[in-house]
Amino acid sequence: MAPEINNPPADITVSVGIFAWNEQRALPAMLEALFAQSLFSRFRERGEKCEILCVANGCTDDTVAVAEQIFASQTRFHPHSAAFTARAINLPQRGKVNAWNQFVHVLSARCARVLFMMDADILIRTPDTLWNMLLTLEERREATVATDLPRKHLALRPARSLRERLSLGASKLTHAAPGQLCGQLYAIRAASARNIFLPRDLTACEDGFLKAVVCADFLTGACRPGRIQLAPNAEHTFEAYTSVAALIKNQKRQAMGQTIVHLLVDHILPQWPIHERRQLAEAIRAVETADPDWLKRHIAEHLARIRFFWRLYPELLGQRFTGWKGLPLGQRCRALPAVLAGAGATLLGSFLAFRTLKSGCTDYWPRAERLGVALPTRAVSQTRPLVSAAKLGHSPE
Repeated sequence: MAPEINNPPADITVSVGIFAWNEQRALPAMLEALFAQSLFSRFRERGEKCEILCVANGCTDDTVAVAEQIFASQTRFHPHSAAFTARAINLPQRGKVNAWNQFVHVLSARCARVLFMMDADILIRTPDTLWNMLLTLEERREATVATDLPRKHLALRPARSLRERLSLGASKLTHAAPGQLCGQLYAIRAASARNIFLPRDLTACEDGFLKAVVCADFLTGACRPGRIQLAPNAEHTFEAYTSVAALIKNQKRQAMGQTIVHLLVDHILPQWPIHERRQLAEAIRAVETADPDWLKRHIAEHLARIRFFWRLYPELLGQRFTGWKGLPLGQRCRALPAVLAGAGATLLGSFLAFRTLKSGCTDYWPRAERLGVALPTRAVSQTRPLVSAAKLGHSPE
């Protein structure tokens, strides 16, 4: 059954979408940090409102029940509850792509001028993160997307293993590049988001697709990284993959996604008439409706053309070395082990991705066994505590 179209009050200016797939354990800490954000007190001062939607997709656990109970508690006890509404939506279809499309085009308030997208297993650490991201869009007219700084939870550990140090080293190289968009948390102008419709076979890297579309003005002009702006004093923490198996699965999914993004933004969509690219959401939706397997056929043709897994997308072999080559000599030496380890994981993941795509499968959503990031004492708000684990029917772990 399709979700009902949202019909919220006309004074909602920001809509927050939380995408959750079986996140009953991580969600309480994530929501506690969310409701500690200064955004709500600022909105109350400005006489504005935001809505918070937990968009559960294909969940088989108690994610929806947990969200509903926490929302009810916060609506009753939060000191700035007049500044927000909150509800949970249960979508039967699994997958972030569908959840994103439903949130942007159906569920979010039509009057909202900014949409926040966030995953349910992150922790927003800085109290002004969302406010500063919103201000970035309000004060920088050239910006279409505002981001924060993503940090692996490993960075908070005083003692780290060799594997953890390599993981952190790889992250530093990635974040050094301009115009980075992390799909775990970002804010986007609603008008731009609603001109985007994610193809259903976009397995992963929806943030890579969004970045390409936004920075190139819907693929009608040259790339302008300034369309994506990093907000000051804004960051979140996410639980990094620590097992080799989970890391390889993630690399496989990323390679599948990057291959599909490459096809879309470098080959398929640039061939469409410019008026269709300017109305990109409508054009993609029309193609999907008329020919549901259009993208899978392009993928099959691409694989037949390239023949080898290391040619799935440009710079596959050298992408890990791009940022590394620009570092001073001393930093290059220190970062080399992380770069080599990352390159090896990319190659193995790409080989597995090639085999999976060759079989015609794009629906690959591995589930990593993660518990969510622990909430530090300094990030807890002074509001009434959230619903306890006992009340939710779960014993503390």
